[in-house]
Amino acid sequence: MLYYIAEEPALNLHTYPNTIFPIWHNKIDNTIKNYYCLKGVYSMKDEFWTKTLRSPHLVVAPMVDASELAWRLLSRRHGAQLCYTPMLHSLIFSSNERYRREGLASVPEDRPLIVQFCGNDADSMLKAALLAQPYCDAIDINLGCPQAIAKRGRYGAFLQDDWPLLTKIVSTLNEYLSIPVTCKIRVYEDIRQTVEYAKMLESAGCHMLTVHGRTKEQKGPLTGLASWEHIKAVKESVSIPVLANGNIQCLQDVYRCMEVTNCDGVMSAEGNLYNPAIFESRYPPAWEMALEYLDLVEEHPCPLSYVRGHLFKIFHHILCLPDNKDVRTELANKSTIEDFRNVARTIQQRFEPFHNGSEVWINGYCDNYDLVLPPWVCKPYERPSPEEHLKKLIELQNKAKEERKDMKDGLVGETSAKRPREEIITVKDRSAKKKYKKLTKFAEKANAVRRIVVICSAEVSCPNPMGLKCEFKLCKTCCRGKCYEENADCPGHGILIKTRRERAKLFSENKKPSQPEDDFRESQITDEILIKVV
Repeated sequence: MLYYIAEEPALNLHTYPNTIFPIWHNKIDNTIKNYYCLKGVYSMKDEFWTKTLRSPHLVVAPMVDASELAWRLLSRRHGAQLCYTPMLHSLIFSSNERYRREGLASVPEDRPLIVQFCGNDADSMLKAALLAQPYCDAIDINLGCPQAIAKRGRYGAFLQDDWPLLTKIVSTLNEYLSIPVTCKIRVYEDIRQTVEYAKMLESAGCHMLTVHGRTKEQKGPLTGLASWEHIKAVKESVSIPVLANGNIQCLQDVYRCMEVTNCDGVMSAEGNLYNPAIFESRYPPAWEMALEYLDLVEEHPCPLSYVRGHLFKIFHHILCLPDNKDVRTELANKSTIEDFRNVARTIQQRFEPFHNGSEVWINGYCDNYDLVLPPWVCKPYERPSPEEHLKKLIELQNKAKEERKDMKDGLVGETSAKRPREEIITVKDRSAKKKYKKLTKFAEKANAVRRIVVICSAEVSCPNPMGLKCEFKLCKTCCRGKCYEENADCPGHGILIKTRRERAKLFSENKKPSQPEDDFRESQITDEILIKVV
């Protein structure tokens, strides 16, 4: 990135030490932007952005159970310039060493790196940040999580209305930490309120803002589009770097977002999960990204649930095809890295001929398949709009009303598509299906052994299960009684009555009588003690 100072020969720097001069810098899309800083004062905020973070434009978002070390390294290989850890809970981080070790897992090439915390208490946030600051370049405060767990825990986006508390948290961290403090926020519906919110965080000591252009109500099926107008207004109102978040599905969206909002960089979350090469403007075969990621997981292990979640997103468009239902089930049930590799290789065998052009792909499954990109490459997920989702909900509700009416009128099976009453699965049947599915899943695990319970074979009826290693095929209680009566041992239960009796007998036989000298010495010591007492 190139920097130069605009020439102002008429001004005397000694007379006007605080004069503001424009600095111009080139953007990744070759657009030019003008912002201001104090001449002659190289502030910590400028140094943080340009030297520590190296002026990143392409940023991977903090994602719970998703932005772990292996995924960050994969993203950096394919163009990411800055990464965040997953959101870490400040209280758990301070008290749990294992949680802290897993959350801070990193390597030298995993820099620059920002650690993100959530919480609602300044002291606990500071305690966690002090533990993390030697291992990262900045501490980020999560003020954007809209999920129900954040509402119950009172953190994330549900703190955005408590400005005094946020001021205290940000100012406390800014005062006592040796590294900068950043914030990731969501917008209000009102642009002016969003701008005041950003100004408040800046004045409290925030060094960089990430603005997600959605409100906390925009989540799940009601996500909708992010407002770049809100992000633009924030950028125009603050003097610190601003990252834009939302509506990023390809590299062209990055260029367009930076041009529209004038922001300093762009953050991607969902777009990065479905295509780790999004910042390279490539759409590689899904199996290539999956196998590369699995190699990194073997080198930098993480929970298998994280791995499975990543593979489901990388293979999302393939697994939606009916012919790949078996692969989807296998991916859901398997639980080793080698099993996941086999899933990736199976997909490669099925779709590589189409990718290489040796076979012609004929789509006969999806009526709405109008994209240029085929389903076997990494590409963005097209989320239905909130209007489409609400329309679908209304249709389902109307259909359910008609079915209930048909059941009430006794017309089920004749005019309704719903199954007759006698074929409807009861709650008990549903529970049995779930249990069978769970047993099937665990039975397929490597070295899975299902124990068969055998009842104790004592002459007196005993309901307890038999010990698998018991020589007498009894439960532990019955086995102890038998060994006591018959002077026997049971190594399986660890009952050694016969052995202990023999040892006691041998010990009593080998015990020597006390010598006269010893008796005289003991009596002498006793007399001395009595004299002292008297």
